Amino acid sequence: MRKYHLVRRADAQFKRTLIYYAIGILVSLTIGAVILAALGINPFEYYGRMFSIGLIGNRYGYKSIEGLLKIFVPLLITSLALSLSFKMRFWNIGGEGEFLIGAIAASIVAFNCSGLPNFVTVLLMCLAAMISSGIIGIAVAALKVKFNTNETLMTLMLNYIMLYVIRYLGETKAEWNFFLEEESERPIFGTFPETAFMGGIPIGPFKLLWSVIFAVLLTVIVYVYLKYTKQGYEISVVGDSSATAKYAGMSVGKIVLRTMFISSALIGLAAAFTVSAAGTISDTITNDVGWTGIIVAWLSKLSIPAVFVTAVLISILQYGCQAAATQYPAIDINYADLLQGLILFSVLVADFAANFRIVRKEDAKNA
Repeated sequence: MRKYHLVRRADAQFKRTLIYYAIGILVSLTIGAVILAALGINPFEYYGRMFSIGLIGNRYGYKSIEGLLKIFVPLLITSLALSLSFKMRFWNIGGEGEFLIGAIAASIVAFNCSGLPNFVTVLLMCLAAMISSGIIGIAVAALKVKFNTNETLMTLMLNYIMLYVIRYLGETKAEWNFFLEEESERPIFGTFPETAFMGGIPIGPFKLLWSVIFAVLLTVIVYVYLKYTKQGYEISVVGDSSATAKYAGMSVGKIVLRTMFISSALIGLAAAFTVSAAGTISDTITNDVGWTGIIVAWLSKLSIPAVFVTAVLISILQYGCQAAATQYPAIDINYADLLQGLILFSVLVADFAANFRIVRKEDAKNA
C-alpha cells in the first residue's frame, strides 16, 4: 500500500501563487454563474451590473460611488485593525462587538453635544469610540497576558453581548433612552443632529467624505508603522515566536496590550465614521465588517497594500450585488455572501496547491 505525504514546496513562487489564486477566483465565479443560470438569470448581465456597481446607464452614478465608499471605509479600517492583532497571532474575533461599542459611544456624543461645531462634534465622537473600543480590547488582552485565557472565545462572546446591548437600547422605550425617536410611538433609533454628520468635499453633486481621505491616509500610516518602526518590528517578532521575543528582552505582555488597544481603537474609529456618515445607529450598523474584515485580512496574508486592494474588491462585490439585486428580484443581496464564501474556499484550495504538494513516502525521503 502506497503512503503519501504533504510536503511544502521549496520553490514556492509568487507568480505561481497569483496564477493559482486567479484560477480559484475564476472557478468560484463560474460556480456562481451556474447558480444564477439555474435561477433564470443571465450571469454575464448580472456580473456586468455587479462589477460596474450599477454605474452603466445610471444618471445618478455618483450615488453608487457614495454607497460603495460607505461600505469600503469601515471594511478597510477594520481589516487594517485586525491585521495588526493577527500579525502577533492574537486572534481577535471580536470586531463586531468592538465596532458596536464604538458606535454606541459615538452616538452618545452625537445626541448630547448638538450645540458644538460640526468638526468638534465629529472629533469627540471619534475619540469616544476609539477609547471605549480600545478599553475593551486592552481588557481582553490583559486577561490573556495575566491568566492565559483564550482570546478567540473571549472576543467571540463579546460580539453577542454587544449585539444584545444595542438591541436593548433599540427596543426599550424609556425617559432615559435618548437613543430613540421621542415622537415615534414604537421604538425607533433617532437621527443625529446636523452637527454630528460627517463632512466632506463637494465635487459637483458628489460629496467626498473626510472619512474616505482619512481611511486612505490610515492605510499608509499602518504600513509605515509595521514596516519601519520599532513597535511594528516587535509585533512581527512576537508573532513569529513569543519565546524569541522574550529572549531578545522584549516585554511581550506590554506589546500585546499596546497592539490590542490600537487594533480595537481603530475598529472603534471605523464605527464612529460609519454612524456619522449614516446619521443614526442600528443593530445592523456593522454590515458584518467584523467578520468580513477577517476574510480580507486572511486573503491579503496580512500585507497592508494587499488589504487595501482586497477591501476595494470585496466592497465592489458587496455593493455590486446590492445594485444588481434591484434589477433581478429572483435573487437578493445575500448572493454576495454566497459568492464571498465561494471565493474564500477557492482561494484556500489555491493557496494550498501553490505551497504544498502530495508525494509518495519514498519520494519525500529522497527530497
